[in-house]
Amino acid sequence: MLYAWCRHCDDLIDGQELGFGREAISPAEARSRLQRLRNQTRAALAGEPVADPVFAGLQRVAANCHIPERYPLELIDGFAMDVDGKRYAQLEDTLLYCYHVAGVVGVMMAHVMGATAPDVLRRAADLGIAFQLTNISRDVLDDAANGRVYLPGDWLAAAGIAPEAIAEPGLREALYGVVERLLGVADRYYLSANEGIRALGFRAGWAVSTAAGVYGDIGNVVRRRAARAWDRRAVVPGRRKLYWALRGALAAIGAVTVGRARGLPPRAADLWAKPDLC
Repeated sequence: MLYAWCRHCDDLIDGQELGFGREAISPAEARSRLQRLRNQTRAALAGEPVADPVFAGLQRVAANCHIPERYPLELIDGFAMDVDGKRYAQLEDTLLYCYHVAGVVGVMMAHVMGATAPDVLRRAADLGIAFQLTNISRDVLDDAANGRVYLPGDWLAAAGIAPEAIAEPGLREALYGVVERLLGVADRYYLSANEGIRALGFRAGWAVSTAAGVYGDIGNVVRRRAARAWDRRAVVPGRRKLYWALRGALAAIGAVTVGRARGLPPRAADLWAKPDLC
């Protein structure tokens, strides 16, 4: 139910259906849709009667899992960053975007899984941030075609790339250098997130560990292809997904046994985190 609401919001703002296609939407219409999402979400979270099953589902899961109102609204704030055409001058700006459109989803999922300790929520946000950094790396040219550039502006400038020139074929090597750097940041967030699995039960830990492995592997595909990473979409084949499912099961067993006995280690102090996350 939580995913259905997230998917609905994303599709409505991007003019897509289940993440595919793209309907041309005027800035005025995008802002109108954004406000409608805010209003419907606030009404659902306030317990008001809602007819739309997507918002009825959000209402139910938020009530049952005690998800604070701030988190669904922070996700909508992330969509507002796209609607407003926000630019990302530094890595911290990119990370803030990643938190709003993906990290906060990890936080809400942690509530669904019954893990609400502040240090665990930070690890859940780390996983969402890692996922989104991987998305940005994989989809950098598709995003640019839609007028969106999420790579840090100072990194692009250091590589001699103007934001409006990202798609230039002659800049692929330089662009890959920036993306490789971003994937290195993603790696650190994956490592931090993996520590949080020990706070989950086996079933949830298995699912999260598997998802982290599969998504992280998308970054590995990009790395292997280097400057040709965007010739075709980076995907993880079925046999690799099976590998990560098996490895995820082993990781979950270790996390809920030996890992849980050791406790959650301190989060790296130099990792960015939204200051008021918890």
